Amino acid sequence: MSTSTTASVSTHILDTSVGRPAGGVAVRLSARPGREADWQALSGSATDADGRCKDLPALPEGTTHVRLDFEVEPYFLKKQADAQQDAPANRDSGATGAFFPEVAITFAVNPGEHYHVPLLLNPFGYSVYRGS
Repeated sequence: MSTSTTASVSTHILDTSVGRPAGGVAVRLSARPGREADWQALSGSATDADGRCKDLPALPEGTTHVRLDFEVEPYFLKKQADAQQDAPANRDSGATGAFFPEVAITFAVNPGEHYHVPLLLNPFGYSVYRGS
């Protein structure tokens, strides 16, 4: 929750290749109080079955920049393994790992505002936006 002196952040991930939330993706939140300052790691969490990360902490007072790091490779490796188990004929498709093993999103914040930053994800691309 944001206050008049702090901002707050939430996120969720939609796997656009299947039109479903991406659960079980590790998410790390970092903040810094200025463009030249060092990043401070704040918390680690993971998306739930709805693709939401509901337990991100409040940002420290004075935060001006936030970074969300999404570890997407394990999600895609599990998805690929599940698909191969269901359809053995697809085992030799040549796809290994993830083209984007991680996604780092950095954005500026203002005190008193809430920032919802959804990640739209597929095996070969991603997009983000400021949600509501």
